[in-house]
Amino acid sequence: MSDLTNEIVLRPRFRVSLRTNLEKLEAIFDTATANSFVIKRLDEHIFVKFRKAEITFWSPQLHLELSSYEEGISNIRGVFGPNPTLWTFFMFLHFGVGTLFIILGIFAYSNYSLGKDITLWLLGMFFLVVIWFALYAFGRLGRAKGKGQMEQLKQFVRDTIAPFERINNES
Repeated sequence: MSDLTNEIVLRPRFRVSLRTNLEKLEAIFDTATANSFVIKRLDEHIFVKFRKAEITFWSPQLHLELSSYEEGISNIRGVFGPNPTLWTFFMFLHFGVGTLFIILGIFAYSNYSLGKDITLWLLGMFFLVVIWFALYAFGRLGRAKGKGQMEQLKQFVRDTIAPFERINNES
């Protein structure tokens, strides 16, 4: 797993390839226990969350997808992210700001075409850009605050897959 040094990504991802059958990999996650985590598996999807006592507003979750395209080689793709409800709300806010920006742009263009004053529309568009940057900064702040717990999740996965040989094609 990489050290997640990419500073732009709000939902860091990783990929690990192992020399093992998919069934063995699924079995090791089925038997994995950790005091701090709740581990749920649905087919090839594994969700690792913190227990309720340790969850904060910024607590990350880890979604692992297990796959195998060759006999004896399995892949794990992981995505760190916030609570899905929080992420959905966050994306809804981004979508709302983008939609309002487009609407104000249409009104500004229409008024400009008619020779009317567009100062108010441009001011509104500028304000929406400021809100978008604030939302991005808020997301980065959340990721920074959850970095310690993200490291705990990474260490859990490293410890769980330690018995298997890794293949060096990580990204």
